[in-house]
Amino acid sequence: MTKLLGGVRPYTLNAAGIPLSALLALPHGGAPRSTILAIHGRGMRAAYWDSFVPLATSLGHAVLAVDRPGYGDSANLLPEGQTLAGQAETLHAALKEHAAEHEIGAGVFLLGHSDGGKVALHTAATDGGVPLLGLDASGVGYRYNPQALHFPSTLGGGATKLNWGPLNLYPRGTFQASRTLLAPTPPRESAETLRWPGQYEELAPRVRVPVRLTFAEHEAWWHLDAPTLSAMTARLTAAPSVTVDHLPAAGHNISLGHTAPAYHLRVLTFLEDCLAAARA
Repeated sequence: MTKLLGGVRPYTLNAAGIPLSALLALPHGGAPRSTILAIHGRGMRAAYWDSFVPLATSLGHAVLAVDRPGYGDSANLLPEGQTLAGQAETLHAALKEHAAEHEIGAGVFLLGHSDGGKVALHTAATDGGVPLLGLDASGVGYRYNPQALHFPSTLGGGATKLNWGPLNLYPRGTFQASRTLLAPTPPRESAETLRWPGQYEELAPRVRVPVRLTFAEHEAWWHLDAPTLSAMTARLTAAPSVTVDHLPAAGHNISLGHTAPAYHLRVLTFLEDCLAAARA
């Protein structure tokens, strides 16, 4: 298996017969303290998480960044993709396969961005065979802003303001480099966008792990007023804790921007809290 820079290597998961391409990074010098399942957003690929990996592995965690069903190696087998709930079921099957062959530490921590955050919430609300520690989602809210009603399927399509915010929030060269991350959005995934508020209302009470929600200062996809966020968190009735964080000087694609290190540190701090709760 070919190794890439930073200890990341290509990896293939067998999810009940569905091959999922992924990137796997293991900590140096011992078994992982936990395994972080990193789930990319709409029209992206697993490499969205590249800047997160070195910090996570340096703190003793394994990172499994997966190309969601309908992306990467599974695109030919699933040309229409899967529903968000179907993706969660497939990811649970993938985690079982991974845990059978690798140490996962205290459990799996879900890290999702945008539509990947939706899939992470579905995954946390679905019973699986691998213990879940917590869930950190960025760029996923409850109710859409009116300007988001056209729902472009990729990072192009006129969605620059929604997907990025002010361009000076990102390092020079980000937009050219990000072209390698782009992938077509499977039709089934796109078709579900309008149904998200209702889906969230149904699944939120079934999430039984600590939840942290992060919103960029220049997040444009979602209503972020206090009543809407309160309504969102109030539906997470079974979660042991729910935290809402706001990240200054950041756009929707947080992990590609200047403030990515700050966000990633907050993610890993929350993971420490989840590990402490699991031990207790």
